[in-house]
Amino acid sequence: MEKIVEIDMIKSKKYKDKAGFRKRNNAMLKNINAEKLIETILLLSAAAFILVIVLITLFIFAKGVPLVMQVGIDDFLFNSDWRPMKGAFGIWAMFVGSLTVTFSSMLWAVPLGIITAVFMAEIAPPVIGRWLGRLIELLAGIPSVVYGFIGLIVIVPFIREVLGGNGLSVLAGAIILGIMILPTIINIARDAIMAVPQEYKESSLALGATHYQTIARVIIPAARSGIITAVVLGMGRAIGETMAVVMVTGNSTVIPENILSPVRTMTSNIVLEMGYAAGDHQAALFATGMVLFIFIVCLNLMVTISAKAGRK
Repeated sequence: MEKIVEIDMIKSKKYKDKAGFRKRNNAMLKNINAEKLIETILLLSAAAFILVIVLITLFIFAKGVPLVMQVGIDDFLFNSDWRPMKGAFGIWAMFVGSLTVTFSSMLWAVPLGIITAVFMAEIAPPVIGRWLGRLIELLAGIPSVVYGFIGLIVIVPFIREVLGGNGLSVLAGAIILGIMILPTIINIARDAIMAVPQEYKESSLALGATHYQTIARVIIPAARSGIITAVVLGMGRAIGETMAVVMVTGNSTVIPENILSPVRTMTSNIVLEMGYAAGDHQAALFATGMVLFIFIVCLNLMVTISAKAGRK
């Protein structure tokens, strides 16, 4: 009788083990299927994203390249005569205007942004650093038209009264663009500085360096690739900005003589004239967008190269 009970217990145990194995196996199969489904969705999303970029690129180049070939690359890029109604499609003045406004904004926004990032990551108490981070995120969320409106009613009259001119100028655009790209520079540079291993800082302090010497000679050089990325992405944001620039720069299709001169950027030109452009005029605006596209791609390549150089 005892043997029969023991055999029944063994059979029952084996049955339970098999049932448990089946349950575990079914759960594993469900997890694998769920993972495959997620992978498929992510793959399709990435493919759709790449397809959209390819289609946009092909559309812009298909519209712009024939006009560039018709006019000639030299005349299109290096000629300042923009009179589309008379067949003159030179964008040199607007190209120079875009670079002038962009680099003028970078001259003051980059140092201020990097200094602020260092302060938030290494000097400020954690509570102040967190509050500053929230304020900077709020600054990044303000629409560009609001910046343009503030520039139009505050900065432009100030420049007109203090420095002369009509106020609509390279300087006004540089001030507004600098404010707009600060969040990008600060956030990325701060993340790069905070990503530097703590051992670097501790080793420098252990060797007798001061806190500020450690920041200048150890932490910032170690975060160099991230800081360069912040600067280049800020530049890309600045050169691609439209609405705020339209409102404060004067939109004159001439090469600016100084920072108080009015200027028109390539993005402003597209926005101002696309509504009524047709034929070769419209194609010239697409070609202008093509130049912008190539320029921003080059900036992204600079980010990639700098990031790889920083990891070596």
